[in-house]
Amino acid sequence: MSMALKNMTHAECLEMLKGGHYGHLACSNDGQPYVVPIYFAFQSRVAYSFAMPGRKVEWMRHNPKVCLQVEEWPSKGSWRSVVLTGSFQEFPDDEVWHEERLHAWSLLQKHIDWWEIGSLKPDEVPPAHAYTHIFYGIYMNDVSGRAAMQIG
Repeated sequence: MSMALKNMTHAECLEMLKGGHYGHLACSNDGQPYVVPIYFAFQSRVAYSFAMPGRKVEWMRHNPKVCLQVEEWPSKGSWRSVVLTGSFQEFPDDEVWHEERLHAWSLLQKHIDWWEIGSLKPDEVPPAHAYTHIFYGIYMNDVSGRAAMQIG
C-alpha cells in the first residue's frame, strides 16, 4: 500500500469549508500560537462563529490574523485537510454590524449543538449588553488544501 497525495483545487477547498462545521482556529499573540476547536458556518468567503470572552477573543482583537483548519477522514487511510487564512472581525450589537450579527446567528443556529464549545445554547440572538456571547467572522484571505488516499 502506498499513499497518493494531491493538492485540492480552490473549488474543492471552498466546498469542504461549506460542508464542514467543526475545525481548529489558530491565533497568536507576541509570537505565541494558540489553537482551539470551534464550530463555524462558512458562506461567501466568511467563516462565522461565536465565543465567550476569553483568551482567543482577546488575542484576536489584538492580532486579527488567524487561520482555520478543517479535516475529514472519508475512509480508512485517506484524509482531506483545508487551511483558511484570514482576518478576525467581531460583530458587536450595534448599527454597523447588526445585520452581519443576525446573519451569523441564522447560519449557526441551523446546526445542532453548534453552541456546545462556546457555552450553553442561547434561545435567541443575544443582545451584546445582555449576554457575553461574541459573534465574529473570519474573512478569508487565502485557502489551500491537500488530500491523501491509499492506493495499491
